[in-house]
Amino acid sequence: MPTNIHINNITGATPFNIYLCFPSNTSCIYIDTIPLSSLPYDFLVPSILEGELSYSLKVIDNNDCTSILNILI
Repeated sequence: MPTNIHINNITGATPFNIYLCFPSNTSCIYIDTIPLSSLPYDFLVPSILEGELSYSLKVIDNNDCTSILNILI
């Protein structure tokens, strides 16, 4: 069954590039570029990452500031 990721809020300069990464942060999958007006935002974990017990959500804002959030499933 696919895993859904839900983003409620992001701070920074819009738009935001969203990536989902393996827990080690060595490989990331581009998900989407979203404006602040698209929040809340939902997406399904790509099949290549399914089955992981945790992920890193990487967000890069319009000023190239990077935020990383660790997610446990």
